[in-house]
Amino acid sequence: MLRHDILKDKGILLLRPEGALRADDFAAVGREVDEYLTKQADLNGVLIQAEEFPGWEDFGAMVSHLRFVRQHHRNIKRVALVTDSSLLTIMPRIASHFVSAKVRTFGSGERGEAMAWLSEG
Repeated sequence: MLRHDILKDKGILLLRPEGALRADDFAAVGREVDEYLTKQADLNGVLIQAEEFPGWEDFGAMVSHLRFVRQHHRNIKRVALVTDSSLLTIMPRIASHFVSAKVRTFGSGERGEAMAWLSEG
């Protein structure tokens, strides 16, 4: 499950995975982001708060995730990953090859700093 919310006044999408990611998670997030983007040109940022990468429920969920990224990455200025997971801390280097957004990792106790960085964008 992927909990999500858009802070419309800040233009920041909040994502918090709780268990394996599902295809319908990305469909729901996509609908909300698309609705937001009808009124605004871009999202200032995305804050992903995760203890670890939970994986995907199935292949369809992974495809949905990749489709969401492909369709929206040009409308997102920054991505902040709040985690202490050693696996997730390498994500900015990997993501930089696939997305136009600036991607940065913050420790789990640095959510405020992550929000401030996203707000700068």
